[in-house]
Amino acid sequence: MATLEKTQDEMPRAYESADVEAKWYKLWLERDYFKPRINPEKKPFTIIMPPPNVTGELHLGHALTATLEDIMVRWHRMLGEPTLWLPGIDHSGIAAQVVVEKILAKEGIDRHQLGREKFLKRMWQWANSCRGTISRQHQRLGASCDWSRETFTLDAGPSKAVRTVFVNLYNKGLIYRGERIINWCPRCATALSDLEVDHQELTGNLYYVRYPLVGDDDGYITVATTRPETILGDTAVAVSPQDERFKDLLGKKVVLPAVKREIPIVADEAVDPRFGTGAVKITPAHDPVDFDVAQRQGLPLVNILNPDATMNENAGPYAGLDRFACRKAILVDLERDGYLVKIEPYSHSVGHCHRCRTVIEPIASQQWFVKMATLAKPAIEAVTSGRIKIIPERFNKVYLNWMENIRDWCISRQLWWGHRIPVWYCRSCSGQTVSVEDVTACLSCGSCDIEQDLDVLDTWFSSALWTHSTLGWPDDTEDFRYFYPTTVMETGYDILFFWIARMIMMGIEDTGDIPFSVVYLHGLIRDEKGEKMSKLRGNVLNPIDTLEKYGTDALRFALTTGTSPGNDIKLAPSRLEAGRNFANKLWNATRFVLRSASSYNGDMKVKPPLEPMEDRWILSRLNATIADAGRLMLDYQFGEAQRQIHDFLWGEFCDWYIEIAKIRLGGGSGAPSPVPVLVYVLEQSLRLLHPFMPFITEELWQNIKKKLPRDWQMADSIMIASYPEADKKARDTEAERVMSAVIDIIHAIRNARAENKVEASRQIDARIYAGELKTAIAAHTQAIQALTKASVAVIDRGEGKEAENALVTVLKEAEVVIPMASMVDLEAERKRLSQEIEQTQTEVTRLETMLNDKAFLTKAPAAVVDKERARLASRKDNLKRLAEHLDRLKS
Repeated sequence: MATLEKTQDEMPRAYESADVEAKWYKLWLERDYFKPRINPEKKPFTIIMPPPNVTGELHLGHALTATLEDIMVRWHRMLGEPTLWLPGIDHSGIAAQVVVEKILAKEGIDRHQLGREKFLKRMWQWANSCRGTISRQHQRLGASCDWSRETFTLDAGPSKAVRTVFVNLYNKGLIYRGERIINWCPRCATALSDLEVDHQELTGNLYYVRYPLVGDDDGYITVATTRPETILGDTAVAVSPQDERFKDLLGKKVVLPAVKREIPIVADEAVDPRFGTGAVKITPAHDPVDFDVAQRQGLPLVNILNPDATMNENAGPYAGLDRFACRKAILVDLERDGYLVKIEPYSHSVGHCHRCRTVIEPIASQQWFVKMATLAKPAIEAVTSGRIKIIPERFNKVYLNWMENIRDWCISRQLWWGHRIPVWYCRSCSGQTVSVEDVTACLSCGSCDIEQDLDVLDTWFSSALWTHSTLGWPDDTEDFRYFYPTTVMETGYDILFFWIARMIMMGIEDTGDIPFSVVYLHGLIRDEKGEKMSKLRGNVLNPIDTLEKYGTDALRFALTTGTSPGNDIKLAPSRLEAGRNFANKLWNATRFVLRSASSYNGDMKVKPPLEPMEDRWILSRLNATIADAGRLMLDYQFGEAQRQIHDFLWGEFCDWYIEIAKIRLGGGSGAPSPVPVLVYVLEQSLRLLHPFMPFITEELWQNIKKKLPRDWQMADSIMIASYPEADKKARDTEAERVMSAVIDIIHAIRNARAENKVEASRQIDARIYAGELKTAIAAHTQAIQALTKASVAVIDRGEGKEAENALVTVLKEAEVVIPMASMVDLEAERKRLSQEIEQTQTEVTRLETMLNDKAFLTKAPAAVVDKERARLASRKDNLKRLAEHLDRLKS
């Protein structure tokens, strides 16, 4: 017979999360539980962590990512699968460089004064400090990553992969250098991809400007523009070929105001005759549409801006002015000279830098680009064929729409921090050498007079290779052969294009296979009002501060319980408090179970058939929960799975089974001890909950393990124990039906006591008509009486004398009849209700009189009127309920 071990130590009264978390994470690390063992006979489960940026500390978005991924990883590890969660950190190009440049600015210097080499030393110092902080914070969150495989995007392996891909795409003609219109951020002093530009609808002006015709003192053509400062870079005026208004002006020239340069009038299909006057200025160096027009029309490009958005020498008298100061100055001059016809309010979309929020400038520039259309085709097919599944499915349409309309990707950045472009230019022959390895001589002419491209690659270029560069590619490593393709890529829906789409394209291009099978997109975290968290609003929560206040498991619980893929999360303090309360509930329940078990000397094996019925019921509900949780987790509905586990543990095990078990433990019921079932259900439930709340489940499980018989052969840790599997044989519909009826009866009696304000010490009477369940429910009379403080009789209809004045509650399986006289002094209660009705009626009359007063309605603020109307509605509702209650007492 397997009996409990007798140990003297007892659990502390309160759960101290900080001590527990540090203890168990240290043990998990020391025992290498996070490292997978490669087993060719088993298919691995692999997640490559989305690498946080080295821009400071983790935020709640990172905490959500880490929690969701840890749930998946711990679950699959418990399923017995070789499980790899590879952590990493991103060098984050622009974002990190901006942070360090701000630090330098406070010291009174800039990167140019330091020079590239010294600046990069400062960058590495900053990056290394952030890397340590980020890793420690992930560990505080319980992330069960294989830290021995942690990777940084600038490590040797990823750097080799970046150069390999660049060279391969260049040799295929998919990477090219050319002059194109790019998005230029004057603050960051670099080109941006289209995805790094946020467009905001702003109310500005449309300026109508008259351009005089050459050789015609009275003739002119009027154009409309939102950016009058770019007049200085115009090289033509264009009209639609179908616009009869300008037919006679084609081929003529106009004089450009302010700089007096002559430019032609041309016809081009790009012109919308409905915009402005139908004639548009063409500024090919500062507008993507105008650039294309210039290519068709053979027009020159005139760049009027310096990198810092001041006007250059091509701006004539406005050289040196800031772009917006130039706008003001040129408008003054245009009005003075009679060229400004009119100004109209005009709303239009203006691009802003995604990082620093500066208004970007379209500028024609020599940059490196990737031809995306060729790469996009297999990436589209991977999703449409179902080889890659996007969760939630609604994002398929968003993904495909972007991929089918994809534009070439500008990958060069005018920064110093990042992967330097592996191209060397020869000063002797003007040739260029593209190589994975550093070169010392031109491959074309052998000259040593060469210089490497000064620019670095877009951060997202290295991130696009993340799923295979972290596993050793382009080398043929054991990790790459076994763990690639990976299983799941989990991240926020806001970087579907920035990252997910590019990983799919590059993964297929580089390896010939998809990078992952499932894309799981989570939503954004918002405050309790649904507003985006920001420092300006003052509603930002620091995850480390939060977990120190509530505990890590409580934070994880708040971030994930009841949530669904792709939907934003409202994180209110009440959710965090609910997580902490749940942890405390589990702690207290386990203390009770173990304390109860300490005096039990019987067999701990749970052997069917079980009696009484509540034992069969709780085992049935446990197995139903195990089955539902498993199904939901397979469907990636982790938030709902956690909610169901929580509801079972709190609402069925703690609130009902433990409370009923207390009666049996008190003796006198004649039923067998509930201890074996209590321990069995609790142990299974902790394993079920472990992926979601790892720290408290390990602590509680270890406490149970100390007490359980040694022949149970439990694992050394809950995280390497097996995940519970549902036993269909344990499902008991009869027990669930009966216990559901018992619970409904208890609820009905408790509600009656609350609604009638019955004193806690007062014993009331209750008759229960249960029909065919009479015998089964009668067996639970003792429990019903103990949990309701009622004298209960489970009888057939017609037995005993019917109460003349009773509260009747009709339930699904029973009818509860409570004589009113057993709950209240009828005469005193009738008197009290009559007085309350009179007072409420007086208040209703007063409010109605006030709200019928036209003077009040006219003078009072709308908010005050609405408040009084709401008060009247509430008083009328109270009056109705009081009257109904009084009627029941009179019947």
